[in-house]
Amino acid sequence: MEEKKSKPTLRARADKVKDFRCKNLIAVIESPDDIRNIGTIIRNVNALGVEKAYVVTDQKSLPDEWEEMRTEPKLSAISASAIKWSFVKKFKDTDSCMDHLEKNGFVSVVTSPHMKGHKNVVLHEHDYTPYKKLAVWFGNEGIGISKTALDRSTLCINIPMHGIIESLNLGTSSGIVLYEITKQRRAFQFSLKKKIATKKVAKSAA
Repeated sequence: MEEKKSKPTLRARADKVKDFRCKNLIAVIESPDDIRNIGTIIRNVNALGVEKAYVVTDQKSLPDEWEEMRTEPKLSAISASAIKWSFVKKFKDTDSCMDHLEKNGFVSVVTSPHMKGHKNVVLHEHDYTPYKKLAVWFGNEGIGISKTALDRSTLCINIPMHGIIESLNLGTSSGIVLYEITKQRRAFQFSLKKKIATKKVAKSAA
């Protein structure tokens, strides 16, 4: 009788996808009104291989510590348990989050419609690989990104729209933006690893 192959454990699956995670890439959710959107973006972050998620909020509904977030039933359900496998950090305001990012060498970019007086790029036309450490900001569902985040960011990412309705919900827009950025950065990481491996082989053979 043929033995059934056991399914890999969640830990084994997590270890397997480790190399596909985009290092030094953080998704920042600024002042979300709905905890469901936090869960959706955390799910996107995990599924697309973003390294971390930061949430800027003073809402008491979101626990302060990551360990507490992992055990929050509502957040776990909304994120399809992604919160248990994603690093999430909470900040009380935009400035404290920006200070933390800048102190650690991160460049911030915001997702927003075209903003006069700021550098604007179309999502798929820009190269996101030159930034060694990158934080991608997503604004509030109703009012969008704050002036503080905008002023302290390097550029605005615009998602091209071709329909009568020229807006997307937070979960959808975060998925679209993070997909493009992770696709570019993951390809760059693999290319870099290949070059390093090739150099090592050539050096050992010399």
